[in-house]
Amino acid sequence: MIKLGLTGSIGMGKSTTAQMFKEAGIPVFDADKTVHGLYAKAGDAVPLLGAVFPDIINKGAVDRQKLAVHMRSDPLHLEVLESFIHPMVARAREGFIKTSIVTGADIILFDIPLLFETGGQAYVDKVVVVTAPASIQRARVMARPGMNGEKFEHLLSRQIPDAQKRAQADYLIFTDKGLDHARKSVQSILSDLRQGAGLS
Repeated sequence: MIKLGLTGSIGMGKSTTAQMFKEAGIPVFDADKTVHGLYAKAGDAVPLLGAVFPDIINKGAVDRQKLAVHMRSDPLHLEVLESFIHPMVARAREGFIKTSIVTGADIILFDIPLLFETGGQAYVDKVVVVTAPASIQRARVMARPGMNGEKFEHLLSRQIPDAQKRAQADYLIFTDKGLDHARKSVQSILSDLRQGAGLS
């Protein structure tokens, strides 16, 4: 079974690309979705985070906007958060792998925004990076509700620059060339992986 990592900086089209892999029949582990579940009502992270940041709990769930304020106010807060969340996500990831083995999947995909930043490339066989010109990236992100220049720059500051990610990639998908081009890139990557592993 081939473990494929998918990553890319904010606004590069990673989520759309992950959906294309899913539509191609590839099981997808969504790290962001997993974290959302941990933050939701009765989620495993709620008691721990509530003990450290009591004001972020609203109706039994983590208020992500209030949490973000804490993260921006002190870098140590982010370290505390990650010390709780990363092990929980890792356990969910291992469960996903076990399920995929049982179902006989030949390729599985890990959709992880901070793959390189967290050393996640060590746990996958190949890495796909989605990319687009900086001007398109900025336009996409700034069009999101509640986004402003300060938030955008803060998010970028937490991520390895796009050029460095591209340099470490096994495959690149350029998302500024249209959806059809991206889908063809997905199919090409899957074909290459299967041929290289003798799966086709």
